[in-house]
Amino acid sequence: MSHNDELIATIADKRGVSADAVTTALAALTRGNGTMAQFSHADFGGMTQWSKGGMSMVGDMFNSGMKAKLDGVMSDLAAALQSGKIEQAQSDKRPSADGDASPKADHGGPEWPEEFGSPSSSGSQNNMRYAFFPQKQRLIIEDGGKRTVYDTGTHAISGVSQQQSSGRDLSFTSQHGLVRLADLKTVA
Repeated sequence: MSHNDELIATIADKRGVSADAVTTALAALTRGNGTMAQFSHADFGGMTQWSKGGMSMVGDMFNSGMKAKLDGVMSDLAAALQSGKIEQAQSDKRPSADGDASPKADHGGPEWPEEFGSPSSSGSQNNMRYAFFPQKQRLIIEDGGKRTVYDTGTHAISGVSQQQSSGRDLSFTSQHGLVRLADLKTVA
């Protein structure tokens, strides 16, 4: 058992969730540079979001016990990442069905364009995917296989919300507050 596996098992045991839930949370937190995560796992009621500093949402919105478990898991993982107790090079690898550790694709869809590098934040909701690339100041939204690239300017995207009505309105959070897709320029 590797050092990461031991730490994951300890956190899972301490917080009352599965090791798979902690591994999934760690992969998302690593993609979010240790400060934010968005992922889906049954132990947290499905779609889950967390940001360092207090924002957290679980799939079962009114389940305060589940939210407390998420907050505990994410705080433990963020502290372990920051202190170097977790080997980051291994953290976003998940065992495959044959036991081989290989990089986990983001939500099973096609990878993001290589020229943008690695996204600092990515996720999906209701058959839409997004990824934010701060180095290139770009946000990519994929909806039904169609990709649109947006110039984010000075915004550092840290969270996403989607109207749950019949519309498909996405909005994001940045250091400047709420950012609506309609307010960003598209890039050809």
